[in-house]
Amino acid sequence: MNKPLLQIALDFIDLHRAIKIVNEILQAGVDIIEIGTPLIKSEGVRAISEIKKLVPANVKILADMKTMDVGRIEVEMAAKAGAHIVGVLGVADDETIKEAIEAAKNYGCEIIVDMIEVKNVVERVKEVLQFSPNYIGLHIPIDEQMKGKINFDFVKEVKKICPVPISIAGGINSENVVDALEAGADIIVVGGAVIKSQDAKLACQQIKTAMITKTKIKTELYKRVSTVEEIRNVLYKVSTANISDALHRGRSLEEIRPIVEGVKLVGPAVTVRTYPGDWSKPVEAIDIATEGDVIVIDAGGVPPAVWGELATYSAIGKKLAGVVVWGAVRDIAEIKKTKFPVFSRIVVPQAGEPKGFGEINVPITVSGMKIFPGDWIVGDDDGVVVIPKEKLVEITNRSMDVLEKENRIRKEIQEGSTLSKVQDLLRWEKK
Repeated sequence: MNKPLLQIALDFIDLHRAIKIVNEILQAGVDIIEIGTPLIKSEGVRAISEIKKLVPANVKILADMKTMDVGRIEVEMAAKAGAHIVGVLGVADDETIKEAIEAAKNYGCEIIVDMIEVKNVVERVKEVLQFSPNYIGLHIPIDEQMKGKINFDFVKEVKKICPVPISIAGGINSENVVDALEAGADIIVVGGAVIKSQDAKLACQQIKTAMITKTKIKTELYKRVSTVEEIRNVLYKVSTANISDALHRGRSLEEIRPIVEGVKLVGPAVTVRTYPGDWSKPVEAIDIATEGDVIVIDAGGVPPAVWGELATYSAIGKKLAGVVVWGAVRDIAEIKKTKFPVFSRIVVPQAGEPKGFGEINVPITVSGMKIFPGDWIVGDDDGVVVIPKEKLVEITNRSMDVLEKENRIRKEIQEGSTLSKVQDLLRWEKK
């Protein structure tokens, strides 16, 4: 293959949204249009024929059937609908792959064998090459992407033994596309970085430019993160609503509201359990906490106040990220002037006494939700959510995915559609 090709994956469930993207990107240098598996499952192989009508002859249509059985039947279906290339799974039985390749010869199309979820990719590629497929597809699954696992080293290993073109899919954007090419990929498969973009044509052009020039083009979106610094930056970009969606509509710390509106709270929890009104341990926690931490106080959800102006100034001096109080705070006029993120259930004027009861960095319960030291806390004007520390990377990346998808939906609404039409709600209502 003389030059690398750009393939755009239409991983929608609604055909009208896929068609809209196709119309936007046809003049942006795309070489292959992939009818994604979700779209085929949702709309049937008619999605192939409908999109085939829109594309010029120099653009190929790939049907990502992910065939696991009945290879001949599924290749026949896709080919008759207009597919030039049909996808079969590398984990399928050898006979299924052979049948698919034979059927492709009969119907004048090509076969790509997708190695997604194959445990020993190099060995399986060697086996599959004996059946003479047209392409080998390498794939970083979405669930792995959400854990920050985007690495192209395995492409290099396959390239050493593979004489047919190799495609690579999974979390590719205008920055890391250069890494994918340098690893040996012949076909670059891009999904979210184009189909979730507010300007799909521009996004496609940027990726194509990066491919041609071998120069990374910086992007703020469509990247998956894994380091603490990257995670904190992403959590400042996304909303608590995005995070709740990523947590499968996870609940917030109900009844806790921002004392200072329009500010964001992000950081790992230093937890405090104290008696109502006993502000000794909450203040001591300021000294224990480090820069960027969030102090989360369980004061039983009742007054008197365990946090106020002077504690706030102490926290600012330590460069903490904020405080959440399941109980009461006071001095809110002064706190608001500081713009320091303080969230609380109650506001009262009276404080308690520093008696010294309680514990720091122990599991606590706030608004009925268990919070452990090191869990990440995010707060904004909608409220406060908790991300379990063991799921931090995954939920952070899934939250960004939610934000990216909403950006695209917002654009379609602004162009004259409505939310119910974009989401095709009537079709998907539970019967």
